[in-house]
Amino acid sequence: MDLDALRYGDFSKLGEAVTDWEQMTKKLADLQKDAESNLKAKADKAKWAGVNATVTREFIAKTAAEFADAHTQAESITKILSDTRDELIGFRSQLDDAISRGAQQHLTVVDTGEGTFTVTSNTRSDWASDPSGKTSATDQKSVDSLRNEIQAILSKATQSDNSAAKVLRLLVDHAKYGFADASYADRDSAAKAVAAAEQLAKLARDPADMSLDDIARFNRTMELYNGDSLFAEQFATRLGPKGTLQFWTDMTSAHAGARGAELDTMKSLQKNLSLTLATASFSDSEAMEGWKKDLIAERNTNFRATGSGNPIGALGSQVISSLLRDGQYDTEFLDDYREKVFKVDKGAGDAGTRELWVKGYDALDLVFGEGNGRDPLNGLFEGLSHNPEAATNAFESKADLDHMLGTTVYTDRGESLGRALEAATTGASAGDTTQQAPPHSESQVRIMKNIMEAVAQPGGGADLVSKGLGDSFGNMAASYMPEISQTLAGHGAEPIFLTNSEDPDGLEEVRDVVRFLSAVSIDPNGRAGIILGESIYTSTLLEAHLTNPGLFDGSQEQVLTDIGKNAGTVEGIIAHSLADDEVRTAVKGETEYNNALKAKGDFAKTWVAIGLANMSVPSAYGGAAMGAAGGGMLGAIAGLAVDRVLEGQQLEGTKDRALYDSAKDFYDSRDSVSQQAQWAAADTINRNNLDLPEQGTQDLIRDAVNEGYDASGDLLDRTKERP
Repeated sequence: MDLDALRYGDFSKLGEAVTDWEQMTKKLADLQKDAESNLKAKADKAKWAGVNATVTREFIAKTAAEFADAHTQAESITKILSDTRDELIGFRSQLDDAISRGAQQHLTVVDTGEGTFTVTSNTRSDWASDPSGKTSATDQKSVDSLRNEIQAILSKATQSDNSAAKVLRLLVDHAKYGFADASYADRDSAAKAVAAAEQLAKLARDPADMSLDDIARFNRTMELYNGDSLFAEQFATRLGPKGTLQFWTDMTSAHAGARGAELDTMKSLQKNLSLTLATASFSDSEAMEGWKKDLIAERNTNFRATGSGNPIGALGSQVISSLLRDGQYDTEFLDDYREKVFKVDKGAGDAGTRELWVKGYDALDLVFGEGNGRDPLNGLFEGLSHNPEAATNAFESKADLDHMLGTTVYTDRGESLGRALEAATTGASAGDTTQQAPPHSESQVRIMKNIMEAVAQPGGGADLVSKGLGDSFGNMAASYMPEISQTLAGHGAEPIFLTNSEDPDGLEEVRDVVRFLSAVSIDPNGRAGIILGESIYTSTLLEAHLTNPGLFDGSQEQVLTDIGKNAGTVEGIIAHSLADDEVRTAVKGETEYNNALKAKGDFAKTWVAIGLANMSVPSAYGGAAMGAAGGGMLGAIAGLAVDRVLEGQQLEGTKDRALYDSAKDFYDSRDSVSQQAQWAAADTINRNNLDLPEQGTQDLIRDAVNEGYDASGDLLDRTKERP
């Protein structure tokens, strides 16, 4: 920066820009609030169908998100401009002060252009009469000191100006269309993020030179910045796609067999690297678009650890997938990568996938912790489980879904596939308990239907449950309890079994639903999911209908009868299945089931709440929200129901006997279901001071549950062979 530019520059123009951006930020904040609370909120509650369900809703959601990003970007630009302006004004004050002090010492500072300047000593007016012959008014030490001081000020001002320009360009280029979501409080924080990315990318080019201490520092920095958009993009693009994959190949080779603290560090590094690349994948900059395309192009490249004598290392797809396990990657990137990997996997057939990926590729262990990363589908499925949109896209093809389910017989990918299928069918990311899932789309319901059909197939379909999928199947059944209930009840039950699913009748086949529930009940984790889901749905329905009788234009007696019968039918299917000898021998004991319930614990309240969130009543039936459930979290009644299921294992006595203890008599299990529904009704009546006969209501529910319980046996008889 030129001395005169800093000294005489008109910063008022920059001040006006800051003011304009401040006003723009405030306006965008109002637009963001309106988009989220009005536009998107109404879209979430609306009953969509056809093209509106798949296109318009998604467009509205993305539009609302763009307003949020626009506000974030404007706020960051405002803060960076304001901070830079304040810094430059501060540097100008320092420069003026230095020049003023220099003048008092008879020193003159002159701008000589192109970032250069001179400091000279003034000539003494009495130099001719000085016997020493000195002509300068001051000594060289003072000249050098002032020159160094001014140079330092100009260097800092230049750094401030250049770094601000750099990060502002990166922010604007970050999103090809729309706006960046990177948020910075000032210029310095943005500049530090970019500088950190440059430093880490440089270190990653020579991983062999990194000691454990270096790796620990590298990891701490990446953990600090893995969610920073500019950091992530700069790290990825500076290291390059091939460099990124080579870095991880070398790291896994150098630290193979890590134990103790070293293992913990490497597991953390893998997670933070995955999170960083996931953040980077959302950038639309030209450099990042090229990075994503070139990374996928490396899927068939043989990556060998530097200096390794083994001619076979790991395929690029294996390395890529090992870095997809954490974080949410961009949908378009996952779609492109998944399409190519699925094609190769399908080409080997269901039984050939193990030979395709594992045989011969045993030189490297690409995952620190569980698995070795040789099956790239495991990492890909984990990546899909964190992006419901990409997961739904992945399994829309029935052929692809059937193939992936079929491969679980020959591979260990069942659990990771299950988590991906959960995301695909529920719209909820694995482990994310902070977001409401949208209503089930037609595509999601169709995938769920295809899964149920696959499990229901005679001659081996039920075996899928034991391939690591049982836990996920149970969670999915809990999320689909509204559609399951409508399917079991038949057409015309919509006003009672409330849901805002875009295809409430999409499961279609009662036979497949019954066989699916029966098969999943064999797995303790799956059974726990079904029971918790049914308990929550029944309790929520009772609360909704008892507190708002206008939801259904028939009698309240009919509503209670239908809800109670449905609860008895669902749980009766489980009880009958467990009572069958062929199933009983497969159950390892109730301890495993009790442990499954405990493991889900209060978390079950959240994942089921996600599955049943936004369950507002369709406009045709009053358009009201289902009590507290409409807000995305469990209502008090449903929460009490879950607590009773979880705590019932320790209860004693006739009235408070352990709920769902299959070691007890079959009819005790039936009475437990009835008791749970009765308690939910009583809680609703008491908490809302309803003018309803508590005993009469409970008796009505008991009769209905018993009827449904008995009917479940007939359903099983008609849909599967029983002993």
